[in-house]
Amino acid sequence: MAEPFTAPSTSNSGFVFSVLGPLEVRGPARPVRIPPGRQEAVLAALLLEADRVVSVDYLVDLIWDENPPSTARTQVQICVSRLRKELSDAEIDAPISTRPPGYLMRVGPDALDLQLFTRNVHQSRVLAREGRVAEAADLLRTAAALWRGPALSGLPSETLRTKAMRLDEDRLAAVETYLELELSLGRHHQLIGEIGLLLHEHPLRERLRRQYMLALYRSGRQAEALDAYRVGRDLLADELGLDPGEELRALEASILAGDPDLLVAAEPLARPVAAAAASASAVTGAAPGPAAPGDDPVVSAFRDEKPHQLPADTADFIGGEPLVASVREVLDGAGATRVVMIVGRPGIGKSTAATHIGHLLGDAYFPDGQLYCDLRGTGPEPVSPRQVLGRFLRALGIPGSMIADSVDERAEMYRTILATRRVLIVLDDAAAERQVAPLLPGAGRCAVIVTSRARLTGLPGAHWIELDILGPHQALELLGQVIGADRVSREYEAAAALARTVGGLPLALRIVAARLAARPHWSLASMVERLANERHRLDELAHGEMTVRASLSLTHDGLGWADRRLLRLLSLAQGPTLPGWLAGALLDDHRPQPSDLMETLVDVQMLDVVGVSRSGEFHYRLHEIIKMFAREELEANDPPDVQHAAAERMIGGWLAILQQAHRAIYGGDYTVLRGDATRWQPPDAYVGRLLAEPLDWMDGEHVNLCHAVGHAATAKLDEACWELATTLVTLFEARGYLDLWESTHMQALTAARQAGNKRGSAALLGSLGTLYLSKRQAEQSRSALESALRLFDELGDVHGRALCWRDLALLERQSGDSERALALYERSLRAFDQAGDIVGKATALTQSAHIWMQRGDGGGAHARLEEALAIYRSVGYAGGEARALRRVGQVLLQRGEPEQAEHTLAEVLAMVRGAGDVIGEGHLLVNLAEVNLHLGRYQQARELFERALAIREQIMDAGGAALVRLALAKLCVRLEDPGRAAGLLEASIAVLRERSMTRELQEAERLLEGLGAETAAP
Repeated sequence: MAEPFTAPSTSNSGFVFSVLGPLEVRGPARPVRIPPGRQEAVLAALLLEADRVVSVDYLVDLIWDENPPSTARTQVQICVSRLRKELSDAEIDAPISTRPPGYLMRVGPDALDLQLFTRNVHQSRVLAREGRVAEAADLLRTAAALWRGPALSGLPSETLRTKAMRLDEDRLAAVETYLELELSLGRHHQLIGEIGLLLHEHPLRERLRRQYMLALYRSGRQAEALDAYRVGRDLLADELGLDPGEELRALEASILAGDPDLLVAAEPLARPVAAAAASASAVTGAAPGPAAPGDDPVVSAFRDEKPHQLPADTADFIGGEPLVASVREVLDGAGATRVVMIVGRPGIGKSTAATHIGHLLGDAYFPDGQLYCDLRGTGPEPVSPRQVLGRFLRALGIPGSMIADSVDERAEMYRTILATRRVLIVLDDAAAERQVAPLLPGAGRCAVIVTSRARLTGLPGAHWIELDILGPHQALELLGQVIGADRVSREYEAAAALARTVGGLPLALRIVAARLAARPHWSLASMVERLANERHRLDELAHGEMTVRASLSLTHDGLGWADRRLLRLLSLAQGPTLPGWLAGALLDDHRPQPSDLMETLVDVQMLDVVGVSRSGEFHYRLHEIIKMFAREELEANDPPDVQHAAAERMIGGWLAILQQAHRAIYGGDYTVLRGDATRWQPPDAYVGRLLAEPLDWMDGEHVNLCHAVGHAATAKLDEACWELATTLVTLFEARGYLDLWESTHMQALTAARQAGNKRGSAALLGSLGTLYLSKRQAEQSRSALESALRLFDELGDVHGRALCWRDLALLERQSGDSERALALYERSLRAFDQAGDIVGKATALTQSAHIWMQRGDGGGAHARLEEALAIYRSVGYAGGEARALRRVGQVLLQRGEPEQAEHTLAEVLAMVRGAGDVIGEGHLLVNLAEVNLHLGRYQQARELFERALAIREQIMDAGGAALVRLALAKLCVRLEDPGRAAGLLEASIAVLRERSMTRELQEAERLLEGLGAETAAP
């Protein structure tokens, strides 16, 4: 009998390598710790290609997906040099050698678990061909048992993750093959449980389902076998829209017919041998099958969004099998929306469990994406359903300006969008039923996972899951994953005592394990002794929140003075995430990479890394319990003046970066007022990376920025408060975040008035006037603008007056008083000149040009637009340039130059599409349709109107869609398509009547009456 390759053993080089699970290296005397990051990635790449040369270019691409630095090859050389140092000692040379064009990793015949797996699979294929089926099955079981978890788990490289997924697929293929072989040997009774568990984990694998049905049928359980087929058939239909394969259908038919051949394990080798060959080829380099077809590259102007908002998964999640099985049972049910409530005490892992389940189920259950929101139910200001609905609707593709004001209207729009989708909604840290109820979709195709400390018994039909502490085996498994299974096995009794000592609470156990991982020279017994010295704290560890505080104190006491101070000061931050530069501001440390200050806290798991921005900046988060602990330490150790100074630097940092983002967009400090608030400037190079796309940065940080406004208000930093709020209008206006615009300004206005800050109050009132103007709330706008103007007059603030006069002019223009509007525009132009705000002047020129165009003075309008364009282009303000060019296109059409108008409007269309401005795109499509009408290209005009209508319908802009329908109906009348015209008019009239759009309504009704008269004429 062939000897199986069971586990890696010490090689000639003295090292043993494991990639079928977390990357591990063991030397002759001890485990070898490979520093995480680039060195781990390089070593993994070399091991996956063991005994083959790996080029330096491949390693560069592996580490830097795009735009590698000029020093990339040198940095790879440094990584390899350090690896050689880690993998060598006085007697043993490192197994890495240089071989052009890269490096060669030599491993012994028994030193790499992947090679053992490959050999076992190959040998099993030989045994199966020789008819030695039992030996082949045993050898494949041995091969599959080499896995210690997902291959290369924990490595961040996308390329390596793809290869690791292929390895995990190879393991599953080997498992299916040995099951096939053992079924052929008549072991169906013994295999039912094993196959059933595998099928539960991989419900769409038809080979496993066929094996399960066969095992059940041969065990005399015909009804269960047929039920397994029906479950699989329904799942395939629901999830993939497919029917079962030919083999499954044939097996069902044979079971229904009572085919006696199914009960006989005769001629077992044909299919198993082929399966074994397929499995072996998978790990020996056989060509993969054809790729699935990709998406059609031609997409519509507006495309439904598929959000993926879940936070990062936890690689070492423990004890999840029963939990996941319970959730799947709920999700497999039918009927109303499926709601799972995960409840438990602080630190038990509710959020981690919800996130893990969401990632595990993924696209298999929810192909249309996942929505996530931290409701902050345990904080002083839980997030309101109205805010959450606004965020979710934007994530689902609805522009901010199209989102209704009331909770009921938002909820209706939300339910409408989700009615035809399969989306998972995760609502983390809920406070009460009223916070969750409006966020439940109306359709049974979606599912909701809610976490809370309290039982929200008012949620109808919710399935309850209460998390408990880890059992002894689970606690040891978690400890082993953090500090290494070998270390646990060497001190098993001490490890068990340690798990008992911390009471099995996941948070406490993770923190203690992190200390051990950071200090590999400590024994587990010594850690047990340390915990025993805190007897009173450990007694409390088994009885509620004091246990968490004790465990946190232990980790806190192991930190250096600077790290403890940083942890305390981080508790001042009020946003959901902590950007890396924040540590520099809190400590007044101007190092080039301020996020380095966070890393020690990350190492001991007092701080979590929750994401990486496009610019490469890490985002962190303090767990709520750790934040409470840090706040206690802050109050005990830092006097109020120290806390206030740190908070002022932090808020000043937000203001400094926000000001630079505004400058990058507008070309300078234009169209915004500046005050005297203290700034704290992060390193220029660091900020430069952050603001590669300034509007995207503002959007990604807008929750934190809004929290900074509130923090400044409560900290009595009124000057910073109003500056933050008014500068944020750059984002609010571009993205349509009208709710945030109003809420931040009302907070800041209260703070400014309480402090007697006249200029801040005036700036906020003027900005609110602009907001109400954009919402067509004329009375509120006029009141706010006139109040602001009075304050600016008292202060003699020319810039403030210029902004108010410009917006009052627009208000008069909208009300129809063009003479009054022009007079106000002239005032604002002179004031902008005096204040040196050239972009403010350009906006007034652009707006006033519309009046000249309406009066038929195209020359006057064009002159003002040309002046505005010159300004926008001189400072690089693309948004202003697009608005001015659109007006130029309209003027050109009015002057009888349709070809030039078309060229200009097409240029603007490309600009707004590049900026993601869906609303602007809809307007420009209408403008281009009007140009084509003028040129007599009616079919092209119709196509453009149809595309504009599709955009308006997709973003649920009923009023805008009604106007496009009216224009399209008039064209259809011209094209002698009365049926289409009538349908468009009927749909348009209903909305126009509801919106009291009198002039357009009368026009639509006249057109419809005319169509009726034509139809009735003989």
